[in-house]
Amino acid sequence: MLDVLSHALLSVSERVEGWRKYHRAYAELTSLDDRSLADIGLTRSEIPYVLTRHGADKTAGSGASQYSGFRHAA
Repeated sequence: MLDVLSHALLSVSERVEGWRKYHRAYAELTSLDDRSLADIGLTRSEIPYVLTRHGADKTAGSGASQYSGFRHAA
């Protein structure tokens, strides 16, 4: 019973932390001007997608795959 409860609390804690990280990153990216976003290969409309994609890849594993949502400037 205690294991189930601790697992549930850990799951809730991880979700809250993920939500906080997403919103912190969203606030930082939306505070950039369009030129700065273009410098890192983003448009304003891509911010939610990139953050969601980045978070999904990060949980799947580490390494270069976690950045597959980002485009690189030439």
